[in-house]
Amino acid sequence: MAVRPPDKDEVAALARSYGMHLSDADAETYTMLVGGGFSSYDAVEELYAEIAPQPQVDRAATRPQDADNPLGAWYVRTEIHGADEGPLAGRTVAVKDNVEVAGVPMMNGSHTLEGFVPSRDATVVSRLLGAGATVTGKAVCEDLCFSGGSHTSATGPVRNPWDPSRTAGGSSSGSAALVAAGAADLAIGGDQGGSIRMPAAFCGVVGHKPTHGLVPYTGAFPIELTLDHLGPITRSVADAAAMLDVLAGRDGLDPRQPADLVPEQYAAALTGDVAGLRVGVVAQGFGWAELSEPGVDDTVRAAAGRLGELGIEVVDVDLPWHRHALHVWNVIATDGATVQMVEGNGYGHNWWGLYDPELIEYYGRQRREVADRWSPTVTLVALAGRWSIEQLQGRHYAMARNLAFEVRRQYDQALADVDLLLMPTLPMVAPPIPAPDDPLEVRVARGLEMIVNCAPFDVSGHPATSVPAGLSDGLPVGMMLIGRRFADATCLQVAHAFEQLVGGFPTPPVREPATV
Repeated sequence: MAVRPPDKDEVAALARSYGMHLSDADAETYTMLVGGGFSSYDAVEELYAEIAPQPQVDRAATRPQDADNPLGAWYVRTEIHGADEGPLAGRTVAVKDNVEVAGVPMMNGSHTLEGFVPSRDATVVSRLLGAGATVTGKAVCEDLCFSGGSHTSATGPVRNPWDPSRTAGGSSSGSAALVAAGAADLAIGGDQGGSIRMPAAFCGVVGHKPTHGLVPYTGAFPIELTLDHLGPITRSVADAAAMLDVLAGRDGLDPRQPADLVPEQYAAALTGDVAGLRVGVVAQGFGWAELSEPGVDDTVRAAAGRLGELGIEVVDVDLPWHRHALHVWNVIATDGATVQMVEGNGYGHNWWGLYDPELIEYYGRQRREVADRWSPTVTLVALAGRWSIEQLQGRHYAMARNLAFEVRRQYDQALADVDLLLMPTLPMVAPPIPAPDDPLEVRVARGLEMIVNCAPFDVSGHPATSVPAGLSDGLPVGMMLIGRRFADATCLQVAHAFEQLVGGFPTPPVREPATV
């Protein structure tokens, strides 16, 4: 369809938006020149039509009834069988609903994508199917994935299988709840501020945020190029390692990935032999004012102490930059998400990766029509980010990106003396889901307050595994193990040894039926 060029009045208005003041004659001339340039846009549209993916027509998907979805964790159910053989043959997978599955509706937890059906599989989905897994549905995620609570999705809250009145965490809320409840064997999660590890911790399962760039993000809805991660959520560490073996590696379409990337052998690393490793307990990961619960801190310290039974040396680490790193994340996530996720229609510009023009068009058109229906957390980042960009010219984003090198260096320096860092994944157990009529500031707090230990490692890019450390007041507590960049196997190796030491992880008393 031919692009409509702007008329003279529209060109004059565009000029004024830049602070220009065109004469009538210049406006006339620029109108002619601008219009002429759009012939290339028409040509690109015709050329792209020849290579555009064709819609899938053989993948049925249905919205489950409330009775079959008691946790509110499924967005749609489907049954897409992978290869007959492979390392994940016979395993069922729930795919976070910010990840494209061709022919299956994708909402990303938001009215801004409601009704969109992608025409391509994300790389991680293709790899899972190639490994024999069966995709059994899309898991609900939070509104544009910008919440650590599970109350912002347009489809309603996702409930924690340990206590349905409490949050499942976010933004991979449905993924963690379904795995914890036994409704899916495995799940894909996404992590820009902790969104794999936080729901895993609240729901008592395993969540691994890979090193930035280890797993291709191609085909997942982006938030911020430098923060985007995809990874596994599972009930056991062995399952997480088996998934990572399938997911890791270059796809040639994602500039987040290093050109010389060579994944480790993650499942093979789970030998149980961890004697001689050193783990540093980070003091600044505990005792967050007005956030940390003594029961959580005590549970994680007790779990850390048990690592000594495995022959691991456990030492204390002082790392003040862990507290500074949260401020760096706040600026990158606020300005970066505004430019890329909000105003850049998810993908933004200026990077050498695979774009999704159909999603960009759909989202870009719809976000202008339904912005009043965004969640409070998305609204907050859009308002703050727009102010920063317009009034501060984005210089704080530039400063934060430069400080990210120092954040990484500080963690690298700490990890030069120990093999892993250790701290609580979250400072609290799962709080109650806020009511829709709770004060706005309460609903925002329940969406963001828990990110303090997780978000820094989205800035630095280090791998981090959350495993259940025990229970506090009958609810799961997560312990996070952070490793050197691209040494994901060490995180999983120690997490697995701890799992074996404690005899496996507890399961919730409330379970969603595994079938619909």
